[in-house]
Amino acid sequence: MDAVTGHQVRLATPADADVVGRLLFDFNTEFGAPTPSAAEFAARFTALLARDDVLVALSEADGPDGGATGFAYLTLRPTPYGDGPLAQLEELYVVPALRDGGIGTALLTRSVDEVLARGGIEVHINVDEVDADTRRFYERHGFTNIEPGEDYRMLCYLREL
Repeated sequence: MDAVTGHQVRLATPADADVVGRLLFDFNTEFGAPTPSAAEFAARFTALLARDDVLVALSEADGPDGGATGFAYLTLRPTPYGDGPLAQLEELYVVPALRDGGIGTALLTRSVDEVLARGGIEVHINVDEVDADTRRFYERHGFTNIEPGEDYRMLCYLREL
């Protein structure tokens, strides 16, 4: 487990699906995004957390009254550009009252370490252009929106189905 003072970060298992589902629900409602219920997320995470191509890093407060303080959810997929998977950081969330205390960094660090341990070659993260704080956070940790060797930004295109 990786540690931040008063917190531990570990990989979640299907037994953690309720906790992760609640955290994702809280994340979506914080920003007013349409969202399935926490119970629906929990049911989905029960299946997702049993897969080899999904990982969730879960942070928890130390002690008997400790609870979940954040999570990072990543998916892994094969790529012809390397022998290992490419990872997509789908979500990273820290309980609002605990932000700016190193939990996000601990979650990201544990996630990248786990991707490397699985032979991963790259981590992708989509960030809203207007979200300057989040962009700075990822840039501080070595992520960029400029293709190596180029001078233009990478963009993400989306089409809901």
